[in-house]
Amino acid sequence: MTKNANLSAAKNAKNDEFYTQWADIEREMNAYIEYDQDAFRDKTILLPCDDPEWSNFTKFFALHFRDYGLKKLISTSYAPNSNAGLTSYQPTIFERSNPAYDKIKSMERGRMFILEEADVNDDGIINIDDLQWSYLEGDGDFRSEEVIALRDEADIVITNPPFSLFREFVTWLIDGGIKFSVIGSGNAPTTKEIFPLIKENRMWKGATANNTDMVFGVPKGTDIKEADKAKAARLGYPSDDDYDYTRLGNSCWFTNIDHGRRHEPLHLMTMADNIRFSRHAEIRGAEYQKYNNFDAIEVPYTDAIPSDWEGVMGVPFSYLDKYNPDQFEIVGITKTWFGAAIKTYPQQIQVSASGKRTKVGKLNDGAVLKVAKPLDGKTYYEVNGEIFIQTYPRVLIRKKSI
Repeated sequence: MTKNANLSAAKNAKNDEFYTQWADIEREMNAYIEYDQDAFRDKTILLPCDDPEWSNFTKFFALHFRDYGLKKLISTSYAPNSNAGLTSYQPTIFERSNPAYDKIKSMERGRMFILEEADVNDDGIINIDDLQWSYLEGDGDFRSEEVIALRDEADIVITNPPFSLFREFVTWLIDGGIKFSVIGSGNAPTTKEIFPLIKENRMWKGATANNTDMVFGVPKGTDIKEADKAKAARLGYPSDDDYDYTRLGNSCWFTNIDHGRRHEPLHLMTMADNIRFSRHAEIRGAEYQKYNNFDAIEVPYTDAIPSDWEGVMGVPFSYLDKYNPDQFEIVGITKTWFGAAIKTYPQQIQVSASGKRTKVGKLNDGAVLKVAKPLDGKTYYEVNGEIFIQTYPRVLIRKKSI
């Protein structure tokens, strides 16, 4: 089972109740501020799919409203009845104590919370206690006209969108021409909706949490793996009275806000030095292989990218964590739908590690290496008497001319 199995399960079950931890928000936002101290100054920030009573996003930006120099903070939440995964709902004291509380509207409508430069309670500071709220006309869905209008009013959108709607949510952001920082699956760049945006430098990986465990709070009783629950506890998040916690090893930030990590160059060896000194056995003492169906060489590790290779290279998707657009350009992906393959294969015989033989067409959806003989314990493919293996999905990159 892959390390993002829980994330996939959540998507399939439409279980989108994953609450981001304060520390993860703080680390990512600080990275933007460190690169540009005015990243949020005089900006209107929209936090859709959020509820300040439960979510850390609104609390975080309310706390930093003045030191970040925000112009306005808008947070919207879904109506309880629009959440198919919600088994029960109890209005918060924050809502029930307000004269505007309406029992029916509370279930059917989303909410909008606004914080501006106004000390509503006259305590001398601007924070979450100065939030003003009202019911939306609809259920708070980000695709609704009223939330689209809020998007168009805002300068930046920041949130943890529903995992099951991530690609649609990113399209919504791009359509709005807005700055954003959102959490999604690390596998998202392999999809036809997201990869073109990465290639065109219209979005990129965030500065933090790449290739690490992120911990999320989930409603009590949510079906999560005990191993992930235990890992979250070891990371400092044991279950409490309000939430259970799980770790998702393949979630990360995606953004189009610049940060310093994006401009750090990779320090790489030449091809000759890699072959001589690489710590990877399949690189050391061997030649770099060329794909049979793409005009590129196979580079299975980011630290094995040869600094002096002028042609195209296929690198792991984890390379995007370290991608510097000033050093390399992304030219493609080893997926059929991208159209970069230089050949296609007739029907193949797939031979599994156990020896099972099956007629397939899988070689035409990935990068292929021709081998002299089957590799022990590895699936391989037979085509017209020749033997091939397929790599994991690869990003195709090329060194930029300085």
